[in-house]
Amino acid sequence: MTGNGAPGNTGGRHRIEAFIEMMTVERGAAANTCEAYGRDLDDFAEFMAGCGLAADQADLAALRDYVGDMARRGLASRTAARRLSTLRQFHQFLFAEGMRSDDPTVTLDSPRLGRPLPKYLSEDEVARLIAATETMDGVAARRACALVETLYAAGLRVSELVALPFAAVARDQPVLIVRGKGAKERMVPLGEPARRALAGWIQVRQPSGSKWLFPGEGGLGHLSRSGFAKMLDGLAVAAGIPPSRVSPHVLRHSFASHLLAHGADLRSVQQMLGHADIATTQTYTHVLDDRLKNLVNQHHPLARQNAPHHRDTEDTEKK
Repeated sequence: MTGNGAPGNTGGRHRIEAFIEMMTVERGAAANTCEAYGRDLDDFAEFMAGCGLAADQADLAALRDYVGDMARRGLASRTAARRLSTLRQFHQFLFAEGMRSDDPTVTLDSPRLGRPLPKYLSEDEVARLIAATETMDGVAARRACALVETLYAAGLRVSELVALPFAAVARDQPVLIVRGKGAKERMVPLGEPARRALAGWIQVRQPSGSKWLFPGEGGLGHLSRSGFAKMLDGLAVAAGIPPSRVSPHVLRHSFASHLLAHGADLRSVQQMLGHADIATTQTYTHVLDDRLKNLVNQHHPLARQNAPHHRDTEDTEKK
């Protein structure tokens, strides 16, 4: 290994903090994302400390040793890939800021990943989940219905849903303006069922003067993500669906999968989900297989079981 300073210096810690500050201020990374970066870099710093170096002093050999260490600890390939992504961004930052004269991650290989298919519910299961809100009492039922209908109708991230401002729906607009990752705004059409559910919730919403669409009692001022997840677990039980199969993100996956299954184009779904890269949205194309097969079977002349052979057609025409 080759270091850029004396072993055991505190430069590594300061530079990790500078990197996370940059991700927060300049790139608008969410607090949860920055916490994940911190955990990943703390793990790497601990490994480097065992080698007598700071986190900013790794060369290619040290990084490969770290990859081997993650494998020996039995880390899942996706976890290892996420940590390597963090290390790449960290070293790109060090190089760009002149804190290092090189970027050792440029030639570092990533572990091969099998891309898992997104988990999603069937349309019937989503309908049962929404219907299960009627088993709740009064105000709680209206809030639960508004939450689930809005999440499924707009494909929101749970953090976007619980932090929706009241102003986002106060005028019953057909389009929902969502502030997503990096404080970027996007517009998502809001269907009539979701608008009706929201109107019903607004009639009983307390405290009515809150700036949040879904007020909460905690320090955030709005419903927490954990509170919503707990509510979903109860709805899943009432709907006869294993709670392990239901989560806020599963409903987001269901939104995208059902849109594509009914003919939506990938680019539109990307925009509604707020994905920066269409490659992320392409993970949902698994749902297109059956639809494409049906299109071929219905419209391709050679796929029609009862279609006459083209030579028979030619002979008929000659006669």
